[in-house]
Amino acid sequence: MTPSTTVHSPLRLYGRSGELAILETLLGKLRTGDGGALVLTAPPGLGRTALLRQAAAHYLRGHGGPVLYASAAPTEQRLPYSGLHALLCSAPGPLPLAPDTVLSSGITPGALLGLLRALGAEQPLLVCVDDAHLWDPDSRAALGFAARRLGAGSRVAVVIGAADETAFAGLPALRPGPLDDDAATALLDRLTDGAADVDPVVRSELLREAAGNPRLLAGLAGRLTPGQLAGRTALPYPLPGGESVLDAHAAHLDGLSCDTHTLLLLAAAAEEHEPDGAGSDAALLLRAGARAGLSASHLDRVLFAPAGSAGALQRAGSRVHFSHPLLRRAVLHRAPPGRRRAVHELLAGLLGGGEPDRARLPALVQKACASTGPDACLAEQLERAATAPRPHGERSAALARAAALSTDDALRAARFTAAAEQARLAGDTGRARAMLARVGPHLAEGAAPYVRGMLALRDGPAADAREALLAAAELLAPHDPRRTLDALFGAAEAAWAMGDAIAYLDAMNRVPVAAADRPTAQYRAGMCAVLAGHPDRGHALLRCCLDSAARAEDAGELLRAGACALVLGEVDAACRAGARALAVVRTRGPEALLPHALEQLAYAELRSGQHARARAHALEGLHAARRTGQRNSATHLHAVLALAASVEGPAEACAAHADAALTGAGPHGLAQAAMLATWAVARADLAAGRPGEAAARLGPLVRPGPGTGHFATRMLAVPCYVEAVVLSGRAHEAGGELAVAVQEFTLWTTRTTDPQVPAQLARCRALLAPAEEAAARYEEALAHHDRAGGDFERARTRLLQGQLLRRLRRTREARGPLRDALVAFERCSARAWAGRAAGELRAAGEAVDAPDRSGPGPLAALTPQQQRIARCVAEGATNREVAVRLSVSPRTVDHHLRNVFAALGVRSRTELARLLDRGGGARLQDRDEKKRADL
Repeated sequence: MTPSTTVHSPLRLYGRSGELAILETLLGKLRTGDGGALVLTAPPGLGRTALLRQAAAHYLRGHGGPVLYASAAPTEQRLPYSGLHALLCSAPGPLPLAPDTVLSSGITPGALLGLLRALGAEQPLLVCVDDAHLWDPDSRAALGFAARRLGAGSRVAVVIGAADETAFAGLPALRPGPLDDDAATALLDRLTDGAADVDPVVRSELLREAAGNPRLLAGLAGRLTPGQLAGRTALPYPLPGGESVLDAHAAHLDGLSCDTHTLLLLAAAAEEHEPDGAGSDAALLLRAGARAGLSASHLDRVLFAPAGSAGALQRAGSRVHFSHPLLRRAVLHRAPPGRRRAVHELLAGLLGGGEPDRARLPALVQKACASTGPDACLAEQLERAATAPRPHGERSAALARAAALSTDDALRAARFTAAAEQARLAGDTGRARAMLARVGPHLAEGAAPYVRGMLALRDGPAADAREALLAAAELLAPHDPRRTLDALFGAAEAAWAMGDAIAYLDAMNRVPVAAADRPTAQYRAGMCAVLAGHPDRGHALLRCCLDSAARAEDAGELLRAGACALVLGEVDAACRAGARALAVVRTRGPEALLPHALEQLAYAELRSGQHARARAHALEGLHAARRTGQRNSATHLHAVLALAASVEGPAEACAAHADAALTGAGPHGLAQAAMLATWAVARADLAAGRPGEAAARLGPLVRPGPGTGHFATRMLAVPCYVEAVVLSGRAHEAGGELAVAVQEFTLWTTRTTDPQVPAQLARCRALLAPAEEAAARYEEALAHHDRAGGDFERARTRLLQGQLLRRLRRTREARGPLRDALVAFERCSARAWAGRAAGELRAAGEAVDAPDRSGPGPLAALTPQQQRIARCVAEGATNREVAVRLSVSPRTVDHHLRNVFAALGVRSRTELARLLDRGGGARLQDRDEKKRADL
């Protein structure tokens, strides 16, 4: 038998590096004479066929060996052995057993196994079967029997694609999931030929609708016109192009009874009034099924036994879910319109008979689903019902339905705008922008610009957000004082993020005092006074605002109180206000405020020296920011994480988070995030013994004037700057600039109540003082530390004190401060700083144990970040996929990967995977998992 040439190489696959690596491992074993089997199982559209074709083409290119490849023909499912007949017919040459004989007389499973082994004895053979679940039962059984017995030395590999693995139980299974956001975006770029004019809202809507299904994404994108892709023409709703994927999902249910189809339709319709992913209420389905004439025994069998619905429905407590979201959409898509409306009307009747307040909105949503056209009365009812305490997401969905039912253009625009605002508050920025895109020329009296500005504040250029919110405030001022205040405070927040004090004052001065309550007015006046150069008056007002917050229960007021505390330097009060704000957001919402609340709390904890707690809150905030589509918040949180890592380490984490923060800060003009990230890298340089680099980074941040550090945070970096300049030997060279920085810091010390600042000022003076005066200055700093508390800052002072004594050749005296610094750094998990202290202590003549890097496996010599990257790459992930998984940049991954290759002596990803496969990586991973389990 000669190699086949009928399988062609497919186009590039996106987001499937892990699956392709597993297939490559199987093919590698086949080339060396071993065999095996693998079942690719996934719902329609996720790329089973593409992976099979890729495997076949790759084997042909790399080895040139024979390939048997067959796809199922559903119309032949009842013809015995038709599947195996098609497979054997794909052979490029004569076989020991004619395919027609198999079709006419059949073949036993043992005979098929012998045939495959005989073919493999000539040349290693690859067998690929697509849609094997649609084969006839005899062919499926024989293939499964043979595949289970093809192992080492068989020289035959079988790759089977199937919708489920039921018929091939016992075989290794690979289950490709939906594409992640990066892979789906890359695929969409290819589908649109990389067009730069694809509207961001359209892009987001396509990605959202496709839900990571590549075939569905291709169908949706292929049906849009260039004008629709560019956002010049409104998108059709629902989006066309997914019919083939939905039909393929629905085909899975074709063999079910009519009663089961009815219950599936009821379950699909019952999710229309529920939040996304919440499923449907089992009790409601039981009542609806009984009303539809279904027997109790049938309802129990389908709802409470997975086999009763062919696995389509899954029960979790009192909720019923579809096994795949597209399956629910497929059921609704396949049902005739009249039958679908009847089901919605049935559910509306059942829901309308319950508790009026609780069931009113769900009943109205079901009525809206049953509507055949615009209905002004029903739209008005939906709008009135979409109020608190309903969750923001439910309100958004109801208002969108009300807008679609509206007959008046202005009302439709206002309702779509209201739906967008509720979606924003629910943390669904994609849906919010999609709703705004449907507003049209009507701007709903400033509400639409307000929502756009608030979205840009968390996920757009800060300057754009400021301008949009100022414009919205002018439009809203005559009739909506609450949103006017929110818009102006949002504009001020954008200016703060930009580092533009003048723009901040401009926005705050526009706040109408008459519309603000007392704490809000005090906050506005206090912040304006501080930035206008009247700190005493401003601090008094801010302290009043902070005191008023002791009784506050509003998240916004508590967050403003936290900001007051930070400006005053009362970091413990800032932590308390931030913790209370977070608790309010967790219990009452809105979800959109969660990343900001976590960011402010984490920053306050950093200022108070609680680095581990700050890291935990910042990581949670980063996940929340990504989940809610708030890139600006993610950028600020990366900066906070970089600062935490500059204390705790490792240096790679600090660099990665700082790089992510700077990457996001540049395009969106987030000067504060950029400043904090740069400070973090400089502090990590200090910890690593690179004061020259630290001084070069910090110099521009601490200078006064435009284009330098952030006006509210640059003083925080002055102690690090002074230390870096002195330790690098550049104190004389930077004399004037250094003196100005210290003078400013001295003045700032009189205006803040931050307990660490007096100690930091004394430390700066000690660094700059002659040797004979420095000792007294260090003792002064330590006295301040004793009153303020905080291990990390005190340890830094002791480290510098010990360094000075050692350089004065007073090594015996130096050991005490250095030993204290080492212990304190270890106590607060400042690993890099502990390493610096240990090095100084060794230089002072005291034996200090080196960090223990021994451990099992080949990864023991790598840093923790390098270990994580090595494992991800060995699993088949690309640099971009590793970056997404570990929250770092692709450039950082590439840098570490080169070091990994050099340290381990490997030259390729394949060699790395083989090295870890021999046990070292697995042992290390088992150890890490055991540690997590113990925790």
